[in-house]
Amino acid sequence: MAQPLTMYTTRWCAYCRRLKSALARDGIEVTEVDIEADPQAAEYVMTVNGGFQTVPTLVFPDGRAMTNPSPAQVREHLRNAQRANGPRP
Repeated sequence: MAQPLTMYTTRWCAYCRRLKSALARDGIEVTEVDIEADPQAAEYVMTVNGGFQTVPTLVFPDGRAMTNPSPAQVREHLRNAQRANGPRP
């Protein structure tokens, strides 16, 4: 099984809930981190979002971060990462 994505979120973020549900339907595991409960997480989100606490911010196992991605963008990145890390001759 692939490593889960990390989704930085808040309890009140409706788009975060919709994105998590859409990813779950596709079998994509997400670990949530509430930036309002974790100051270090909030600081990290600000570093990847120009000083803003924008959620959802997803971080992939390869370290890339995406802010407000669509489910299609998430699937595409995971497919591309899988191809890049695929079997080697």
